[in-house]
Amino acid sequence: MPKPSAPLIWPAEDLWLALVALLPGLTVEVLPEIDSTNTELMRRARARQTDPVLLVAEAQTAGRGRLGRAWHGEVGSALTFSLGLPLAPADWSGLSLAVGLSLARSLDPQGDLGVRLKWPNDLWVARPGTPQGWGKLAGILIETAVSTGQASAQSAAPVAHAAWGAVPVEPRLSSRYCVVGVGINIAPPQAEGLSTAPLGLQDLQTGITAPEALAKVATPLLATLLAFERGGFAPLQNAFNARDALHDMRVTLSDGRTGMARGVDASGALLVDTAQGQEAITSSEVSVRPSAST
Repeated sequence: MPKPSAPLIWPAEDLWLALVALLPGLTVEVLPEIDSTNTELMRRARARQTDPVLLVAEAQTAGRGRLGRAWHGEVGSALTFSLGLPLAPADWSGLSLAVGLSLARSLDPQGDLGVRLKWPNDLWVARPGTPQGWGKLAGILIETAVSTGQASAQSAAPVAHAAWGAVPVEPRLSSRYCVVGVGINIAPPQAEGLSTAPLGLQDLQTGITAPEALAKVATPLLATLLAFERGGFAPLQNAFNARDALHDMRVTLSDGRTGMARGVDASGALLVDTAQGQEAITSSEVSVRPSAST
């Protein structure tokens, strides 16, 4: 895809002012290119660099999605960023769902654009008449690093590098360093070889740019993470179910079993009515797809 003729103008300082009001010590960095924003923040975490940061990349050369899937982002074609911060919720269950809900609310506040949540970590939009019936708008990858520098999964050139608000903060006790990676298609992408055809935010909002999309999603996302730390997923259950792309849809699990999806429970587990009864699917390693008959 051709690169934009004009450089992207990022609202980094304005974003920092909004974000640091929620989380003192947070910095904002914008890079022209990097292998992966998630990979970079996990590298820093292993080196004990665990201050809160919003890291944005105009382009990624080795972006990663859930289950090791690749995510490629060229300049202007996608919004790719990672938000890293110490986090200590009582229960981590449902975090990727909370992140997805925050993104959907920010990009489609009233729900009239059709942005829906596909358990556990994608944003889909209905596309009637296409083979899959859906288009993938965004994906989420969450990883954590424990205090010893070990890492676990939950679900660049220096030119024009900028950072705002480098104020050190003390890490909280019993917290993990949480890295929330987000990739949002901006321009309509190529769909070759993908199980769910992608679409771009520009398909829904003509002319929107990656910086404009970041301005919509970043501050509400941080607020959601901080609220999740206090209250977990349960307060968001009904709101998630209202935007659930799989609700009352026949789905196929990665082991071949099928059933009817019935929303999520208070922990964020996907409820599926199977031949053996209702099951709560909790593992992020389980792939759930709409069945071909739906």
